[in-house]
Amino acid sequence: MSSDLKQLNKVKKNSRRGSNLQEPKFVERLIKISRVSKVTKGGKKLSFRAIVVVGDENGKVGVGVAKADDVVNAFKKAKTDGRKNLITFPITKSLSIPHDVVGNFGACNIIMRPSIEGSGVIAGGAVRIVLEVAGVKNVIAKQLGSNNLLNNARAAINALQNLTTKSQVAKKRNIDL
Repeated sequence: MSSDLKQLNKVKKNSRRGSNLQEPKFVERLIKISRVSKVTKGGKKLSFRAIVVVGDENGKVGVGVAKADDVVNAFKKAKTDGRKNLITFPITKSLSIPHDVVGNFGACNIIMRPSIEGSGVIAGGAVRIVLEVAGVKNVIAKQLGSNNLLNNARAAINALQNLTTKSQVAKKRNIDL
């Protein structure tokens, strides 16, 4: 009887550890690492700031920013920050976005338009990285205003957050499809 209880407890412990559960596989892409310095009474204190995009290439994406004394820790902290800020958005069957959308953050404006299959991601800088990590394969994007990489990435996230499907709009308007 006691041996059966021990085996049952082992099974419970193993299932708690997550041996049967598979976590979703996230892709991390680095946008920028910059060396920043803080002037203090004793001199300059150097640290590193990392901007990282995290996504599952299937409609989930997030941008993370963090500072640390070395590059590796800054990257790790930014990665965890990106996982905390994940958003989900709809993707069409042709791996594009459902409709035209505009995203704003600070002085940055991003215009995104769906594109035909096979055209690829036509975008520049941080917006391209965000779209690739998010799993969008056919889209046209234009960034207007500032060239700040962090603000452009956040404007792209804002644009993706504003995407809706036909069913969501019909539900909001209390209409049957």
